Amino acid sequence: MVESRDCVTATEASAIDLDLVRLAQAGDAEAFGELVERNRRAVFRAALACVGNPAEADDVAQEAFVTAYRKLSTFRGEAQFRTWLLSITWRKAIDRRKSVSRWLKIAVAPARDESGDDAFNQMERVASRDRSQEDTIVDEELQRNVTRLIGTLPRKLRDALLLAGTGEHTYEQISEMLGAPLGTVKWRVSEARRVLKKKLAALGYAYE
Repeated sequence: MVESRDCVTATEASAIDLDLVRLAQAGDAEAFGELVERNRRAVFRAALACVGNPAEADDVAQEAFVTAYRKLSTFRGEAQFRTWLLSITWRKAIDRRKSVSRWLKIAVAPARDESGDDAFNQMERVASRDRSQEDTIVDEELQRNVTRLIGTLPRKLRDALLLAGTGEHTYEQISEMLGAPLGTVKWRVSEARRVLKKKLAALGYAYE
């Protein structure tokens, strides 16, 4: 069994995953169980970004892991295991989303992207013109507005923004998951943020 380690680089983590995949392909059930534990959080958050409901996201995650286990023999290592797994997750989540009658509101917390920058840093700099001493109340109102406005974005912009906002995925992984070129994904995230900034300005929020 490959030992898990804390504070490993992305390259080291990928190598560990690959070793575990090879063991699992050879019939080691414990190795696949470790793959599940290592990737559970990323899979759940990707599913949540798509379906917007924790219970639904948990179901999607379970379906994704079952599918990955069944298809493990087809994994050849051309991409990182996590990227391959997240692509499966996204397809499952899209199928689930299509079956849901309407979107539930999604609460998006600020997160860091792979460059270390705040994924929603421009949202954190937004301040109400009438901002009072009650920062908590103002922040909650802003969060509700951001959540609502994200729901009004075109699907392609919304999906890219939500995936970037989880802080779990590189742009390369998001590109694989959405089946879109890397440059297109980066543009979608940037455009989504620009549109949100404009919509928030129309509601009376000003940027510092």
